[in-house]
Amino acid sequence: MVAAALVVAAPAATAAESRLEVGAFGAWRLGGEFTAGADTPAEREVDLEESGSWGLSLGLYRDPDSFYEFLYSRQSTRLDRGDFGPGAPGISAEYYHVGGTLLFGDEPRYRSFVSLTIGAGRFKADGFGAETDLSVSLGTGLRVPVTERLAIDFGVRGYLTFIDQDTRLFCTSIGGQGGCLLESSGSSVFQAEASAGFRWRF
Repeated sequence: MVAAALVVAAPAATAAESRLEVGAFGAWRLGGEFTAGADTPAEREVDLEESGSWGLSLGLYRDPDSFYEFLYSRQSTRLDRGDFGPGAPGISAEYYHVGGTLLFGDEPRYRSFVSLTIGAGRFKADGFGAETDLSVSLGTGLRVPVTERLAIDFGVRGYLTFIDQDTRLFCTSIGGQGGCLLESSGSSVFQAEASAGFRWRF
């Protein structure tokens, strides 16, 4: 009888530990360098203006110390007007990633974490086409429990998007006349952000 009870209880305990979590965060993001003047002889380096960003996440726990994760993050900004000029168009930078997070330590007041994800980085300029390429991200920070189910995360994350060197970006064609707004200034675009958000486990 005791052995049978233990056999039944073991899967139940494992199931209780297998939880989902949803998260939402706000952040301040900077970085993202391109080359302006793709169709003109006067090329110049242009950065994205630093600005606020936000994101959502969905996690599926593998065990109490790790979970698989889907991450979506978005920044609405523009090309730096000091580099591009007063007519700098708006830019949206989005990331659609999957990956995982590891939690460390057993301190009840906080736990550190490391997150690694991979997916797509998408940059869209107002009035022009979009560019979507492979990207990866690495994040770390602290998780502070508020209740058994609710926690606050404080973190930093870097996003690296791989773009072919000298690729023309944000192209459009109007009335048979085509043109491109930017070129890649190298083989990748890097952005970083500092964030704070909530995680709810269920």
